[in-house]
Amino acid sequence: MAADTPERPQGVTHEEPPHPAFADYAEESLPAAAVGSPGKDGRLELRFAADEAGETNLVRDLARAPFHVSGTLGHDPLPEAETVYVQSPTGGVAQGDRHDVTVEVGADAVAHVSTQSSQKVLSMARNYAAADVSLSVGAGGHLDYVPEPTILHEDSRFFQRLGLDLAPDASAVVGDVVVPGRLARGERFDFERYLSRLRVRRDDDLLVDDATHLRPADADPSAAGVMGEFAVVGTLYVLVPLGDSDALDDLSDRLHAAATGAAEADGDAADDGRDDTVRAGATRLPNDAGCVVRALGHRAETVTASLRAAWDEARTDLLGAGAPDSRRP
Repeated sequence: MAADTPERPQGVTHEEPPHPAFADYAEESLPAAAVGSPGKDGRLELRFAADEAGETNLVRDLARAPFHVSGTLGHDPLPEAETVYVQSPTGGVAQGDRHDVTVEVGADAVAHVSTQSSQKVLSMARNYAAADVSLSVGAGGHLDYVPEPTILHEDSRFFQRLGLDLAPDASAVVGDVVVPGRLARGERFDFERYLSRLRVRRDDDLLVDDATHLRPADADPSAAGVMGEFAVVGTLYVLVPLGDSDALDDLSDRLHAAATGAAEADGDAADDGRDDTVRAGATRLPNDAGCVVRALGHRAETVTASLRAAWDEARTDLLGAGAPDSRRP
């Protein structure tokens, strides 16, 4: 579900509400550490560059609590690519937290950025939490930004803005999986508000503007046409270089086959009484930007597996090598 969001002017900080839906929350003062206090403003900067031999290197990493980076993990099936797993030693994202993430991939570099564990958005009594993620890929470069799922605890309020800037011949894969509570405890759609928005640009032209906005108190997410019987939603955006528009139909078909094939395999393998049904599909993005895959399921593991199969197919198409193992440090 899309929502109109004004651009944030240069120099405006998270102290100003990033979206009208969060304006009232922003007026609520915090009883302890306020917005901007030490430990509340997390910052992460990663920059990748290709050397003369064509190898990708992490040339800049700045991490301010709660983020931590312990180096790179060279296990990508593409030898010249590099992987970074971002760690967070805190218990989760709390009220008043404002996180800024910047990932830059230089010309001809190939990078994979993920997280060591799921992101837990904790229960909140006042204010809200926000993350601003800025991604850019230079000429001939590629980025896989596929973090672990986000888990929304009871009464949590979370706004996430992702911006992706692509050079004309650059590509990227961006993944997002949302779990509406601690499902094993019976917590389901008890969060207050969740809004995640992705905007993709190439040469300053807006190609994609897609958002998921859920507020269970206003509209039941389990209604038909929203989530239905399912709890977990996952999205995988595959952004391709400028090229033959007709090729996108074939890519969409292959992504659909990969995602649904993995979903059927998970359902057939279930032998413990759990419902591992996943519904997945793929379609073209506007402006020949690429394709999007969406998956609905009852568990994060099965939705993630469905998207991972599509990611593997997309990466093979774009780079000639599949997705890296999900091995973490």
